Amino acid sequence: VVRRRPGDILRAAFAREAESALLPLLELAHTRGVRVEARTPAELAALAQTSNHEGVCIQVRARRWMPPAALADALVADRACALALDRVRNPYNVGAIVRTAAFFGLGGVVLGAPAPHPALAADAARVAEGGAEDVPLVRTTDLARTLAQLRERGVLTVGLESDGADDLLRVSRELSRPVVLVVGHEREGLSPRVRAECQRTARIVGVSAQFSLNVAVATSIAIAIVAGAPPVGRVDGGRARR
Repeated sequence: VVRRRPGDILRAAFAREAESALLPLLELAHTRGVRVEARTPAELAALAQTSNHEGVCIQVRARRWMPPAALADALVADRACALALDRVRNPYNVGAIVRTAAFFGLGGVVLGAPAPHPALAADAARVAEGGAEDVPLVRTTDLARTLAQLRERGVLTVGLESDGADDLLRVSRELSRPVVLVVGHEREGLSPRVRAECQRTARIVGVSAQFSLNVAVATSIAIAIVAGAPPVGRVDGGRARR
């Protein structure tokens, strides 16, 4: 946050006991004109509204979300990969997924949930370890409609399901780009309307009787498979342009 959007910071505080470990951050904040306050652990917990602050808390202005149309433009222009989350609610899962999306350079993550608009919980931002600032985020209250709009722009929509029609690893090199991977609710999976907007469905094939994976783990594996596969028609010397 200090690196990407220091002008959005309303207040920054850290625990005195953590000062030595936070020196690089404090120095960066100073160069960006961000005032940082030293606080006791109790004061910091009250400010963060959680004891899981790890010694630092930053309050920022509301996030500027990428519009779906802008995401479509970027995906088409870059022939990129993106991710859409259909009612994935656990902030620790969301944070882990966003971190993986940032690590592999995805073109965006769409957060879909019923009204009101879904926000990125503080715990999700913390678990993302900075990834929430390094990948474009889109939010929608009608993911099925958003996926339909992406399809109209030529974006391939692929739903991830434990009983999906295709083995994702086997078909990954066949998937044309731009492409968006769609992941469903932790227990219920993809909703019927969202599933109907997926042009293909795919699964991760294991080797045991265990039927499914945690949604963050499954999504991370899928991102690695698809983002690491050479885009169709864009392979040079055995390596993909990224």
